[in-house]
Amino acid sequence: MRKLSYDLAINEAFHQLMERDKRVFVIGQGVKSPWYVGNTTKDLYKRFGDSRVIDTPVSENTMTGAATGASIVGMRGIAIHPRMDFMIYAVDQVVNEAANWHYMFGGNATAPVVIRAIINRGGEQGAQHSQALQAWYAHVPGLKVVMPATPYDAKGLLIAAVQENAPVMYIDDRWLYSQEDDVPTEFYASEIGKAKTLVVGRDVTIVAISYMVRVAREAAKALKSKGISADVIDARTVKPLDIPAFVKSVKKTGRLVVAEAAWKTGSIAGEVVAGVCEAGWQYLKKAPVRVALPDVPAPTSKTLEKGYYESVSVEALVDVVVKLMIC
Repeated sequence: MRKLSYDLAINEAFHQLMERDKRVFVIGQGVKSPWYVGNTTKDLYKRFGDSRVIDTPVSENTMTGAATGASIVGMRGIAIHPRMDFMIYAVDQVVNEAANWHYMFGGNATAPVVIRAIINRGGEQGAQHSQALQAWYAHVPGLKVVMPATPYDAKGLLIAAVQENAPVMYIDDRWLYSQEDDVPTEFYASEIGKAKTLVVGRDVTIVAISYMVRVAREAAKALKSKGISADVIDARTVKPLDIPAFVKSVKKTGRLVVAEAAWKTGSIAGEVVAGVCEAGWQYLKKAPVRVALPDVPAPTSKTLEKGYYESVSVEALVDVVVKLMIC
């Protein structure tokens, strides 16, 4: 066990997957370029060559279709989209093809492709380069959607996604790339569909998704100084959601806050609230609260952007929890 950054944990998963299984290949725009994907594909091209690390022209639909088709006939393709925003061009391949293949053929075939979508934020990138669209894909039957928040799961969930005999969307957030934590050197998979409690508390349950796990852990420290003890749960998977784990915590605390750095309307955060209310409403002492981005596109202006992301800051989350405790 040693410390490893989030981006290098992804890189290690790629290396171990590709050295163990010759069916695994990577395809996408800029897969050889740190400018596109950071260190996540470092040295893959040097080690495995251009037949397994395929840098494509700018055609999201085509390259996702190629990965999906190859997976249908026995390969294990990982299609990489450096910006989740422009993956919209590949929605047809993801939603109409990969997600439906198993059902259209009566369970006799499947498309075990991994679609890796990278969320970009900040840096005045504006409306077309800052979107977190996981709720779109979680809505689709036949897709599993994972969002690792820690270096441990960045590696473990990528391995699990490739091993899954079904299409999986793997979504990582660039804001997490520099985060370091303990990551085993061995080959391992994190279980898809299982949340993980990272901080144990008694007063409030904070369910956090992706980058907001980092924010929630910092918020839990600040809340502790105010005499408030929080359960912090990393959702890890957003399709399927581990509703039983959330309900178990709410049964203890009686209060629920869900944190997601995405738009509030139609969000995964809303699904968490709905699931807990359906399965464990009797345990709630107060109405659940969502901490999310406002329902407007990300601004390009540096000043406006700062205010935009303050809605998902540590201070904002602490403020919401304190109000929930005293109201």
